[in-house]
Amino acid sequence: MTTSYKDLLKQREALEQQINEARRRELSEAISQVRAIVAEYGLSAQDVFPVGRAPRAASTAGTKVAPKYRNPATGQTWTGRGKAPKWIQNEDREKYAI
Repeated sequence: MTTSYKDLLKQREALEQQINEARRRELSEAISQVRAIVAEYGLSAQDVFPVGRAPRAASTAGTKVAPKYRNPATGQTWTGRGKAPKWIQNEDREKYAI
């Protein structure tokens, strides 16, 4: 026997309602546990959620750096970081500056 589309939608609605009820119940239990631990150890909001720590996403690792030099013959660029490309090695870098 196949289940109709409308029956499946009703089942989904009933499941979503059960999911929401279970989430509310478990959140209530989790909040009670957290409050008990905070009270037991005398923790403050600052202890639990310290302010002033830089978020990791704000780090500059992996960001692009603007190129400082361009090879007029090929259009290749170089940021000036790392090993110099062959077209600028042993050359006056000023004439390649962007």
